[in-house]
Amino acid sequence: MVSKSQDVFILLKLLLTPVMKTYGELGAELGMSASEVHSSVKRSTRAGLIHPKTFRPLRKPLEDYVLYGVPYAFPGVPGPVVRGMPTSYAATPLREQLEVSTDLPPVWPDAKDGTARGYTLEPLYPSAPFAARKDAKLYELLALVDALREGRAREKNLAIKELQNRISKLTNDTP
Repeated sequence: MVSKSQDVFILLKLLLTPVMKTYGELGAELGMSASEVHSSVKRSTRAGLIHPKTFRPLRKPLEDYVLYGVPYAFPGVPGPVVRGMPTSYAATPLREQLEVSTDLPPVWPDAKDGTARGYTLEPLYPSAPFAARKDAKLYELLALVDALREGRAREKNLAIKELQNRISKLTNDTP
């Protein structure tokens, strides 16, 4: 079994979903098919990241995976300058905690609806910008994960603290 970047994307959405939705509903919110969501949930359950009965993410395994596995499994590689949607330290909540830099920010490429010019940072899954526009909390989690994937030490440390706090508040390991 091999984890895919879409698994992280779906785990973050499940973290924000208080009541389990159908795979079709989750897929529609994330811009992917129900079968992709189902396969991802199945992989994450086998990996011990989701409770097998409640289908809720488990705090400690999820935290360990996101904080220590994702940056190595799915590193953020800076690409060419494009117009897009700010991510990592250029998006909320890290944007408010850091001094404004004159450097180009990391962005998810989006020539049509992009609001910033910056260097490309491919999202965990191609439909992440679509889902992030519909769910501000998901956008924040994805941006924090991107800070882990490509940020410098200061951004990574702030992202770790934010993610630990949010994962702790949003999980309940009891079935």
